[in-house]
Amino acid sequence: MNDYSIKDLSLAGVQWEITDVPMVVRAKWAANMQQTSPKEQNINDVRANVTVVPPIAPTTTMSVDMAESMASRPIDIENLIRMIAEFNHPLRTVGTNVVLPNIAKNPNGLVIVTDVPGADDDATGKILSGNAGDLLDKMLAAIGMNRDIVSIVPIIFWRTPGGRTPTNEELSLSRPFVRRLMEFLHPTMILTLGATPAIEVADIKISSSHGKVVQNANGTPVMPIYHPNYLLLKPSAKREVWSALQELQKLLKNQ
Repeated sequence: MNDYSIKDLSLAGVQWEITDVPMVVRAKWAANMQQTSPKEQNINDVRANVTVVPPIAPTTTMSVDMAESMASRPIDIENLIRMIAEFNHPLRTVGTNVVLPNIAKNPNGLVIVTDVPGADDDATGKILSGNAGDLLDKMLAAIGMNRDIVSIVPIIFWRTPGGRTPTNEELSLSRPFVRRLMEFLHPTMILTLGATPAIEVADIKISSSHGKVVQNANGTPVMPIYHPNYLLLKPSAKREVWSALQELQKLLKNQ
């Protein structure tokens, strides 16, 4: 894919997925393909053989006031996560699973806020799975970090159709839970991955603020960088991200 087409996709909000088919499903396709004749190797037939246990679809329309009320009730992070898992967000429909945050066992003060869950995240229920997750793990390892010491919070806990940019209404219903998570996590630094988290967390555009440190409304330092999916599409951007990560490492050491 050419640079100009990636930029156009990003501006259009279509920026999260290389493919809409999760890795776990692609593996099942490959296994089925080896067992079937050429006439039977129809991708739709294989997709139909993949079993997914869906959550209960919401029966009522949720309001922002209701979301804020629910998010304010839990007295600890465990109960908050349980409430997120049960929340009937409009995106929580048949075929879509909740993708819960990764909470660090031994936090070092850094919290990553990432974008819309990908297809692999939706399939596994784990934030930043598949190729994007593998790349993130390598990025963290390069600066001496891992998921045991870094919490990862999705800006929204359900995958949007096709991984599109969430609507303002969809974000407004998830926002109270993200805000409450931050109250429990007490980050000393926030790293955002992708365009939407940069806007949501610090009201900044990643195109002009990539790798720069700004303070959000709460006074917490925020550094926006490209989402790993973007780096998979445009490997040349890894140099910018590496420079940002080195600066991040220095800032965390000096805290």
